[in-house]
Amino acid sequence: MVVLDNQDKQLLRLLQGDASLSVGDLAERVALSKSACWRRLQKLEEAGVIRQRVTLLDPASIGLGLTVFITIRTNQHNAAWVEQFRQIVQEVEGVLEVYRLGGQLDYLLKAVVADMPGYDRLYQRLIAADLFDVSASFVMEEIKATTALPLG
Repeated sequence: MVVLDNQDKQLLRLLQGDASLSVGDLAERVALSKSACWRRLQKLEEAGVIRQRVTLLDPASIGLGLTVFITIRTNQHNAAWVEQFRQIVQEVEGVLEVYRLGGQLDYLLKAVVADMPGYDRLYQRLIAADLFDVSASFVMEEIKATTALPLG
């Protein structure tokens, strides 16, 4: 775990809100010189705190208006099956997140598709992994969605 000081946290908050800010803009906002700011950013990247800088798109504006949470239970718990499942979910376009869970469910997936036929195509690709039980919940309204982690 990396210990962050207040300036690190300020930089990270700013970047989580707008990763396109220049080093000069960041430095000015956190009261650092450009070179000191750049060095801090490099250390945060090298430490793995900053994984990547991305542009977030609005799914509906590009025709991906249906968000789906998919729960999966499997009766296969061997290394070969897990590797096959990992490969399938990596290849299925539209699957954004995949989590292995403890408890009654084995996996939780988040996906975006255009519509119900799009979900059916995604579902058909997923069941190639020999799944025991698949259930889907469709998002009717997004109430909160953020990628910003709390920094205290």
